[in-house]
Amino acid sequence: MPTWLKDAVFYEIYPQSFYDTNGDGIGDLEGIIQKLDYIKELGCNALWINPMYDSPFMDAGYDVRDYKKVAARYGTNEDAYRLFEEAHKRGIKVLLDLVPGHTSDEHAWFNASKQPEENEYSGRYVWTNGAFVGVKDHPYMAGMSDRNGAYMLNFFASQPALNYGWLDRTESWMSAVDSPEAIATKEAMKDIMRFWLDHGADGFRVDMADSLVKNDDNKKSATAKIWRDVRNMLDQEYPEAALVSEWSNPEQAINGGGFHMDFYLDHWHNGYNTLLRDYETGGEDHSFFLKSGKGDICRFLNDYMPKYKATKQNGYISMFTCNHDTPRPANTLTPEELKIAYAFILTMPGVPFIYYGDEIGMRYMKDIRSKEGGFHRTGSRTPMQWNNSVNKGFSTAEAHQLYLAVDPSKDAPNVADQLNDENSLYATTKSLVALRHMHADLQADADFNVIYAEKEKMPFVYRRGKLILSINPSSLEETISLDELQGYKPIYTIGKASIEDTTLTIGPSSFVVLQRGYIL
Repeated sequence: MPTWLKDAVFYEIYPQSFYDTNGDGIGDLEGIIQKLDYIKELGCNALWINPMYDSPFMDAGYDVRDYKKVAARYGTNEDAYRLFEEAHKRGIKVLLDLVPGHTSDEHAWFNASKQPEENEYSGRYVWTNGAFVGVKDHPYMAGMSDRNGAYMLNFFASQPALNYGWLDRTESWMSAVDSPEAIATKEAMKDIMRFWLDHGADGFRVDMADSLVKNDDNKKSATAKIWRDVRNMLDQEYPEAALVSEWSNPEQAINGGGFHMDFYLDHWHNGYNTLLRDYETGGEDHSFFLKSGKGDICRFLNDYMPKYKATKQNGYISMFTCNHDTPRPANTLTPEELKIAYAFILTMPGVPFIYYGDEIGMRYMKDIRSKEGGFHRTGSRTPMQWNNSVNKGFSTAEAHQLYLAVDPSKDAPNVADQLNDENSLYATTKSLVALRHMHADLQADADFNVIYAEKEKMPFVYRRGKLILSINPSSLEETISLDELQGYKPIYTIGKASIEDTTLTIGPSSFVVLQRGYIL
């Protein structure tokens, strides 16, 4: 386990929308470099950068044309190496986005694979043995080359699936998971990882990590075996390199695949959904962090606790404010509600991630035109709002040249307005990150135990190490008496909280951290 993950707080950057330094309307690596001091000041000591590789950008860079080359619109490989160096000078680690399941249909591997003549890349992708032979229950493309076969897709039409084999082989053209072609694909991906690690990267977030082996079993055992092999390589060659999965099944990803971290994503029937954006109940929103107080922390805990207990000895569950695929939390929560939500996310076990702009409450831009395959996701990918100048300080380009339009609202939140406002969402987020760094009991591996959590009742009280924390997102003051509170006093508060003997009174929209024997 990389030692630095214990105290890591990540900041996710969508590079095309973060900061444009050359005036072309698109963010670039130099822009990230210039804003590293801002990220450090916020308290984040690690970055996750969405794909910056050469790409035709049919899926915003998740269609890779060359894994070892930076896309020209972001800069050069030398800019990437300088980014790693400058980040490390500031104590910031850098994770790159790894896309192992598919490439662009413009990748050199695919151009070779689609040739009718047999070559070393013929088996790099999933091909049937005839142009009129499809792939049952899987999307595929036929008649797109002179090769007598159809090829399988992972997502969009421009993303042919790489071949890691089939666990359940029902056709002669299906490769086994231990076939030479499947092994060659895995080794090619390891080669890409070595390339970037050797140049200064600190690890990878892995896109669609659970989707490698086709017809895998319900436990994803064959796919997990591939990642376990990758983890063994990292342990031997790059022991401080980190690996986080887009899997949202910690037992499979961490215990099975050997990932250091697994994202707790807002998938259906997932406890995360009950916190910020309630997808489960239908009709009225019953998210836990709404002031309405109609949420139920037990809905979250019933899903989370078994996953936490099963994996806590082997890795970390990563909670996030949002990411490039999900609606921003400001879509459903007010800044006051967001403060309490972030207090929870940043004091839970595992490794937290903050999506760029969430620290100031950037809004999800509804009904925005799709860009580069973003569709409904596009509204969470708009330019970072740095100040009130032209284009909110993101770029000096003309408005029509921007990658995406900035939030046009007069009250659109921005960094400059919030930097010196002690009551801002930015200030609260910064203080929470600092609090986490200050106390080992709030970091990734400290124990987590529920003290009080009752169905549809407030507050929620939990323990991290020797600290006790309480959250009341509702609009009503709450009072609770617990023997565990004897001798505890507040050391950090959002809103209002007081304690008398064993009785805690916590105000509406409030959060408190308690420490034994401490007097604020």
